[in-house]
Amino acid sequence: MDVLFAMFVGIIVGYKFFPEKYHNHNSKLQFASITVLVFCMGVILGSRPNFFAELLSLGYKSLILAIFPILGSIILVYIGSEKWLVSKNDEMEELHNDLGNHE
Repeated sequence: MDVLFAMFVGIIVGYKFFPEKYHNHNSKLQFASITVLVFCMGVILGSRPNFFAELLSLGYKSLILAIFPILGSIILVYIGSEKWLVSKNDEMEELHNDLGNHE
């Protein structure tokens, strides 16, 4: 709960009070912080003596609960990219053709 609170406060401060000229530095700091956080979580999980036994005891239900959201996300991103990226490419081609006709 403390982590979620800290993240929420960071989002509010970054959105409302952080000067725009430092956004590039802030993005790099955020990336580094998330990398360290994920690494520390891996160390904590990996240092548990029965980690692999606990992981195996979760069973196939947990695997299915992980796979379905992943597949759903992939499908939604594919559909969204087909819808919006193709239309952007068509607009760019049309603009390119219009510029070519005026030369």
